[in-house]
Amino acid sequence: MYRKTIAMTGPLFYGLLLFSPSASAESDTEACLRMAKSGLLEIGDDPTRRFLGKVEADTARCRGGDKAVQYRDTPWVDWQNYYATGDGQSLHPGDQAITRLGEHLYPNGRGVDGALMDLEYQRIELIKFNLFDPSTYQRFVTDPVRASTTVWDEMRLPPDHPDYAAVGGDGRQLCKGGLITHRTLNGICNDLTNPLMGATGTPFARNARFEETFPRLQKTELTRNRHDGRLDLLKPDPQLLSRKLFTREQTPGNGCNQGLGDAEASPEVNCDYLKAPFFNVLAAFWIQFMTHDWFSHAVEGLNEERLASAGCESAEAQALGCRPGDRLQPSLYAETADPESFTHDGQSYLKRPYRTTSNQVTAWWDASQIYGHDAVSLRRVARDPNDPAKLLLRDNYLPLLPDCPAYSADCPVQPQWRGQEAAAFPDNWNIGLSFYHNLFSREHNTFVDNFRALQQQTPDADSGLRDPDQPERVISYKEVTDERLYQAARLVISAEIAKIHTIEWTTQLLYNEPLNKAMNANWSGLFNQEESRVSQILRRITGRDENFLSRVSSRLVQWFGVSEDARKSGGAYSVFASGAGIFGLGNSRPAGHLWWKHDGWDLTNLEQDVNGGTNHFGSPFNFPEEFPSVYRLHALVPDLIEFRNTEAPDNISHKIAVASTVRQGATEQMHRRGLENWGLSMGRQRLGLLQLRNSPLFLQNLPMPHLDSESKKLDIIALDILRDRERGVPRFNEFRRQIGLRTLTSFDDFVDQRLDENDPWRQHQQETVRRLREIYGTHLCDASKIISTAQRNPDGSFINDCHGRTDGTRVDNIEDVDNIVGWMAEYTRPHGFAISETQFHIFIINASRRLFSDRFFTSSFRPEFYSRLGYDWVMDNGPVQECPFPVSTRADGSEACLEPDAVNGHQVAVSPFKRLLIRNIPELREELLPVKNAFDPWARDRGSYYDISWKPRPGAEADPAFSPKP
Repeated sequence: MYRKTIAMTGPLFYGLLLFSPSASAESDTEACLRMAKSGLLEIGDDPTRRFLGKVEADTARCRGGDKAVQYRDTPWVDWQNYYATGDGQSLHPGDQAITRLGEHLYPNGRGVDGALMDLEYQRIELIKFNLFDPSTYQRFVTDPVRASTTVWDEMRLPPDHPDYAAVGGDGRQLCKGGLITHRTLNGICNDLTNPLMGATGTPFARNARFEETFPRLQKTELTRNRHDGRLDLLKPDPQLLSRKLFTREQTPGNGCNQGLGDAEASPEVNCDYLKAPFFNVLAAFWIQFMTHDWFSHAVEGLNEERLASAGCESAEAQALGCRPGDRLQPSLYAETADPESFTHDGQSYLKRPYRTTSNQVTAWWDASQIYGHDAVSLRRVARDPNDPAKLLLRDNYLPLLPDCPAYSADCPVQPQWRGQEAAAFPDNWNIGLSFYHNLFSREHNTFVDNFRALQQQTPDADSGLRDPDQPERVISYKEVTDERLYQAARLVISAEIAKIHTIEWTTQLLYNEPLNKAMNANWSGLFNQEESRVSQILRRITGRDENFLSRVSSRLVQWFGVSEDARKSGGAYSVFASGAGIFGLGNSRPAGHLWWKHDGWDLTNLEQDVNGGTNHFGSPFNFPEEFPSVYRLHALVPDLIEFRNTEAPDNISHKIAVASTVRQGATEQMHRRGLENWGLSMGRQRLGLLQLRNSPLFLQNLPMPHLDSESKKLDIIALDILRDRERGVPRFNEFRRQIGLRTLTSFDDFVDQRLDENDPWRQHQQETVRRLREIYGTHLCDASKIISTAQRNPDGSFINDCHGRTDGTRVDNIEDVDNIVGWMAEYTRPHGFAISETQFHIFIINASRRLFSDRFFTSSFRPEFYSRLGYDWVMDNGPVQECPFPVSTRADGSEACLEPDAVNGHQVAVSPFKRLLIRNIPELREELLPVKNAFDPWARDRGSYYDISWKPRPGAEADPAFSPKP
């Protein structure tokens, strides 16, 4: 049944079985015929025989011609070599399609559709094989019913919780009343039947099998065979890795001064770094703004109170500049005793990892970094006493945190946070975080101002909000309390952030056509993208909000979601949700016919309607430990920010050390130089490539005066490596095997084989490989040692210590490579990928789940919770009439704020972040008008079809960033 389901969705979504009769190469056409005859891939039950992102030769040739076939033997996913998955050079030459159907028949369509299908297969397998929750895993394995309506005893509120009685106490727990109208402070009651899910303090999940965590402990025969005693917390030395593999190499005499520049912030100094041409510094700080909302291992910025060594034990490491006196606070653990095990179908499983950690913030995408995640962080959130629905701003900037003599219950400000702006999550503060907290605080207040205007203009009109205890009673604008408006504004801000991240930040991070379609499908549905004029007119005639195919997908999703067949409630649900879109999934229930047609969604039907659009795929939602691991993105940050003023945007007046804009320095710089100028500066500047030998120098020498260590500094890059080791993230190669990617067999596999042998960038990669070999070493292999049962060789055998070579051969210690080292060494990446394919694979599953599991993004995305204004605000990216261009009228009569020019061949709405920036920083309006994606460097010419070259747009030719490097 499952194979038939997937086979049915393939032609429905992507037309993969169709081929082009006008393909220029006859062999492509023949390959397409053979591919169609063989049928679609079957998702099996054996995790050792996964898809791995690798296709058969006929499939590769049909979708990408000779190039796709040529690189099938590399470890990397095949879809990156398909037609139309890169820039203009990846497009198939010759005739192009002139109809929507034809787009799927011609080579370019086959390439993009094939990539989307490969990505969907990978997501299905990840959902099926990589959900490991330490609280409920035994049930996940042993219970054959894994429907989306699962209720877990482990997700009940405990008796000592203040809301225990309100959700049902000792009986069946169900959230209701005031607990369901908004996002709660500590994250409870997002899922009405599992009130504790995603709440502050719940344990991190895993995407790797528990048995493969904490390899340094060598608890299993496989980890002993794999690493042979070579690993420990400080082996290889993390500071040696930092200095030898991560350090940015500088031109002598450039004035970089270890990333600090000079005291005058002279524009003549320079810190060299490898630059990404299609991503700006705003994007670098955006992801830190996000991670502060998603996860934290520390409590109030602190880990264990004791201090431990950060490495730097060898003479070689010390010669490279590391400090033996660096100290860190070890990670906090929730459980450290050996876990229990259980047996199912003759196989033994661990109930949890060898050690567990807790997520100290809410796991929901709820803007908790702004609004708080517990009672302590809430005390740092400043409300406006003149309008309690607003956040407090003074001269349109956040106020400072209270200046306390010491951290206390009355004043929760750690000494290192003094002088910073007031924020619920104030740790690791810098100029980028200052920018985003100020910006979204302005947006919160802008929404409140718009709502207040409606209260004045139409006080008796229906606000759209409802009280679950009196669902039939209309709440007029004048009846909306300050607190209800504040909470509605929080819902709007959270949804705006999620939308910006999904369809704007991510589509620039992964800058190619398949991911543009995939991320927009995640949000609004594949069938709702660039809907045809005919479809719009039909919707107008029938009075529908969705087109036909989207409605069919929505109905199928609802049917699969309540199925007791795990294959339907998991994989099939995921596939059809891509057609309808996850956002707003289940937020309506069509009922009746003809003139009796209406929306039957019912606020009193808590489980079926209010909560019914979510799907957790059999495992409670929280972020997995592997997710923070792949979001260690410090290489994105430059050492110096090229500061500009809105009055002369082409002039770099200063080069300001990022190190001078951390903690209190961020607030001082923000107030001194202005939000608009910092936005311009970070918007125009390119960020760093996320690869080895490109990490900020200042982060290797970051002052940490609050730690009582000899050096009073810490190497943050070494800390990243240590944290992964402390928290038991598998080493890189096993990490890839665990998540369904092909294993590497030597360090040489990291080199991008698509480059010419004499290409300087390939030579750079080969030098990196040499350094990897020096640090991690080699050994004589033993073919009798099985090192992994997560993946099989082509002959069906498990992978052994020799990786296909003869017994006794000297082989690289590829298995010892730290996860962050490995994925930063991945030079073979899809076009426009700022991250590696290994990082992206973890993203595939978690980016979807954080939408699937959140009712405020699915079935509770409705005016009853957001208000009518809030619902429209999220859908339209703010008031349509504020559009910076003339408002467009669609064929269905609706109005839209659209870009006047096509973007990579698509008609698109003015992006949500661009709209938000113009709305709250009007000084940037003229600068932003030609910008299509606000995370693309603002002065860059985007060219045609995913061009990533570095050239100025018209009017920005004088910008010195485009001058040849002297």
